[in-house]
Amino acid sequence: MIRTTAMAILFATSFIANASDAPAAKVDPAKGKAIAETICVACHGADGNSVTAANPHLAGQVEEYIYKQLKNFKAVDGKPAARNNAIMAGMAAPLSDDDMKNVAAWFSSQKATPAKASDASKIPLGQQLWRQGDFNKGVPACAGCHGPAGAGLPAQYPKLAGQFPEYTEAQLKAFRAEERANDPARMMRTIAAKLSDVEIKALAEYAAGLR
Repeated sequence: MIRTTAMAILFATSFIANASDAPAAKVDPAKGKAIAETICVACHGADGNSVTAANPHLAGQVEEYIYKQLKNFKAVDGKPAARNNAIMAGMAAPLSDDDMKNVAAWFSSQKATPAKASDASKIPLGQQLWRQGDFNKGVPACAGCHGPAGAGLPAQYPKLAGQFPEYTEAQLKAFRAEERANDPARMMRTIAAKLSDVEIKALAEYAAGLR
């Protein structure tokens, strides 16, 4: 009896170990496409190319970043969502973790129709801040995290190239006002707090023209 029990425990332990080693479910952009066409399409377009600056372009965005933002819009264990947005909270609420990964993979794989800078007079200042930052104000170069061409880096740093300048401007101001607070280690809130309205607009215009 003792031997049988020991064997059962050994078998169960082996099963649990093997189960934990099982590979995670593979992302499925096709399933993400179905979600985009039913849930996301009204605001972001089925392919992630939004038609209005109030809603960001998601086509070609960093996959890990899209997934992180979707997770941040969801309340977890009764705690408020890390990123406060009533509309997106409603959209993200019914999505499972796999759903979010799939839709992120779909949008990331789509070809972006980039926005353009609308005020050329702001480009020189935006370029200076993007490439060099402002040492006297303690503002680092945007290129250090978002890349020289604005392509972004996985998870933390989004692609800003070709994004609506109005949207980028709104997000920088939201960070500055601490209305948006899902930036790791307060990085964007700290930087945005040092930027004037003129500098924020210049950066947004410059980023819109990056390719």
